[in-house]
Amino acid sequence: MDDSKVVGGKVKKPGKRGRKPAKIDLKAKLERSRQSARECRARKKLRYQYLEELVSRRERAICALREELEMYKQWCTAMDQGKIPSEIRALLTGDEHSKAQQTVNKPGKIKTEGSVNLACKYLLHES
Repeated sequence: MDDSKVVGGKVKKPGKRGRKPAKIDLKAKLERSRQSARECRARKKLRYQYLEELVSRRERAICALREELEMYKQWCTAMDQGKIPSEIRALLTGDEHSKAQQTVNKPGKIKTEGSVNLACKYLLHES
């Protein structure tokens, strides 16, 4: 009699082919598992640190943009009342150009030369 079996449309014969389960040292297997878990926790910790730093940078940027927006709102309110803020007046007259740049581009703030130029163009059209 033939000991062959039909599996998935193929005839399989018993023999020495194929991978046999190796006798794995249980202590080595557990140590590899522990090491893998340590590495996973370390990667997770690094990922969380990266995400926390990213969130922190974005929050600082949002605060800077809010301050900038508030400054522009104040400028617009003053202009609506017929007053020209000193920063914009300095830009329009060309005097103290460096002083106006320091006011607009404070450390940690986003540079806004384009926005200031737009405000100046607005004022020139209104005049």
